[in-house]
Amino acid sequence: VLLQESGPGLDKPSRTLSLTCTVSGGDITTRYYYWSWIRQPPGGELERIGTIGYTGYIYYSPSFESRATMSRDTSKNQFTLQLRSMTPEDTAVYYCAGYYCSGYTCYEGRSDYDYRGQGTQVTVSP
Repeated sequence: VLLQESGPGLDKPSRTLSLTCTVSGGDITTRYYYWSWIRQPPGGELERIGTIGYTGYIYYSPSFESRATMSRDTSKNQFTLQLRSMTPEDTAVYYCAGYYCSGYTCYEGRSDYDYRGQGTQVTVSP
């Protein structure tokens, strides 16, 4: 399974980040697979923004819930992220990632992922 981030990136006037993750070699609706947007600030730890499950249910991490929107396009096998009100503190490498989970805590944060894209650097200037 391969994941690839793409998209227009940061729109400076609206300070909105838009990214798309294209998944190949696997179907995003396959049972028990979950798909996340995560990021890593410079010198910082990995942070999860949100997760969309194979059912389409979306969970947002509390710190991003008010300004993040995720969606998916099953016909294109893609899922997307829109993150509004970007500030310099949002400067990070943004990744899309996927994992298999068959338990009851599949939407909880995790430290490892089965699949991860190469990442895209997003730098927000003051």
